[in-house]
Amino acid sequence: MLFAALPGHTTTAAPRHRKKKPANPDDPPPLAFTEFTAEVLAWTTWWNTTHRPDGLTGHTPIEAWHSDPTPLSDLPDSALWGLMLEDDGRTRKLTSHGVRWKGRDYIGAWMAGQAGRSVRIRYMPHHDHEIEVFNPAGNHLGTAHLADAATPEQLDTLRRARTARARRLREETRKAQALRRQRFAPATTPTPPHRLGAVTAAEADQELDTAAHGDMNALALPDLIPPAPPPQDWNTPPGLRPTHRTQPSGEEER
Repeated sequence: MLFAALPGHTTTAAPRHRKKKPANPDDPPPLAFTEFTAEVLAWTTWWNTTHRPDGLTGHTPIEAWHSDPTPLSDLPDSALWGLMLEDDGRTRKLTSHGVRWKGRDYIGAWMAGQAGRSVRIRYMPHHDHEIEVFNPAGNHLGTAHLADAATPEQLDTLRRARTARARRLREETRKAQALRRQRFAPATTPTPPHRLGAVTAAEADQELDTAAHGDMNALALPDLIPPAPPPQDWNTPPGLRPTHRTQPSGEEER
């Protein structure tokens, strides 16, 4: 009810083929995030304390809530907070760099002098800027924040780069889908299908060459420079040990 009346509201029910209408200069601009939050909170207060839905026989939602005789059990905030955390499911070690999770280091001031301690990680889904650290028994030790986090400027640049890449990939996908579509000539007799859409041999070779050189993994040559043999004093498997043979001059060739 609220969102439909706010400026900039869109609906996902619109047909996909419908073109986007040009912006009307007389329409109010979209709300800033702080203004939007204030609107949502004000509407929620109105709905619960002033609005009287038909299904509540003239009562507001808050009046219906207080008049309900169902007993309630109040839980402490700490218990509710714990219910919202996901468990990492494994035991980790604290190091001088903090605790490592998903290939990144998280650190907190309370970790000083506790290197080597076994801990468990719990976290709020999608909130990977910080994690909660517990001991194996489940007692909360403290909060750890992402070390070496990117600056807001870096995040803005990264978001723009990702948006441009997504736009480019969507355009390439659209063109590829159009090129792979097969069309056949109509037929009135049971004859083999006749494919439409002629392509020259040069055009086919050029497109195949572009596709072959577009995969950087296929271009990698990990064995271009063979590794040197391991030193003689290394304890290596027999298959990797350097072979020796005697030259006519009495010198050994490795």
